[in-house]
Amino acid sequence: MKERFSDLGRVGALEKLYEGTPWRPFAGATFNPQDGAKVVSVSRTFIEGIDFNLVYFPLKHLGGKSVTAVSGALCAAFARPCTLNVRLGISAKLDFEQVQELWSGIAAVAREDGYAAVDLDLAPSPNGLTVSVSATGETVLVPTTPQSKDVLCISGRLGSAFLGLQVLERESQRFDASGSQPSLEKYRMMIGAYLHPELDASVPEKLAAAGITPTGGWWVSRGLADAVRTVVRDTGLGAKVYADRIPFEGNSFELGRELGLDTVSAAMNGGDDFRLLLSVPILQAETFRRDFQTFDVIGHLAQSNVGAVLVAPDGMEYPMKAQGWNND
Repeated sequence: MKERFSDLGRVGALEKLYEGTPWRPFAGATFNPQDGAKVVSVSRTFIEGIDFNLVYFPLKHLGGKSVTAVSGALCAAFARPCTLNVRLGISAKLDFEQVQELWSGIAAVAREDGYAAVDLDLAPSPNGLTVSVSATGETVLVPTTPQSKDVLCISGRLGSAFLGLQVLERESQRFDASGSQPSLEKYRMMIGAYLHPELDASVPEKLAAAGITPTGGWWVSRGLADAVRTVVRDTGLGAKVYADRIPFEGNSFELGRELGLDTVSAAMNGGDDFRLLLSVPILQAETFRRDFQTFDVIGHLAQSNVGAVLVAPDGMEYPMKAQGWNND
């Protein structure tokens, strides 16, 4: 017999969800930072119908992705994850078993990322599922002053998540029209990049152990162009990214042609890639490339008058544009 919210109540449901985890319900989520460490706070909200579609987004993956979103933002601030607060707005269409599935994804990634305390609360929602997450961490290193010629390094391939989302949307529409089950195996890597992004939350500590001090860190979640323009805003310098150095999945361009999309544009403006972008002093670049081989060098900081530009293979430079910015 399925357990129901009406039988468990809010308190009983929370106690049930915490079973088998290293955390306790109603304990709150606090910590004492180490001497000299700064506390960093980040948050993110995922709203059904805007940020995800439950037709094709497994609840366990949604839970994990919501944690990765804030863990990545902490990493970009060179902070170690410490506490996580989760608020779930639950609509009547979800039963307790489905909320357990969502929570299992949250708990799995929270454990993996090393959160010492996780606080969860539940609330009714009249308009679908809402997942709100906020996290705090303590800094493990302090970036140095950025300089022109610092190299820009990205933690993984770009554009895949956006392309994977487009495949899921297309196949969902085809299923609605014909009822035939889609074959998605050939798109597995792209779909996985969207549904289940991965993150090494220990990167700040590994950087500190390797004696490498970046001059800045940014979380790429709304496209590379948005992140690079943020780099320019934060540093007061310019930035050049080379199109032929942007890393892509092997079949990205083939899929882009199939979907009628420009693959470079997908990387620049697609979003949801969930990557770390670091600026590293030129004198530490070789050591960084040796010790952090999952990162690719895609460009460098430049003089402030350069702005944010994408350098084409023929050497032409194009100003970057991004949603949410005034591009005039």
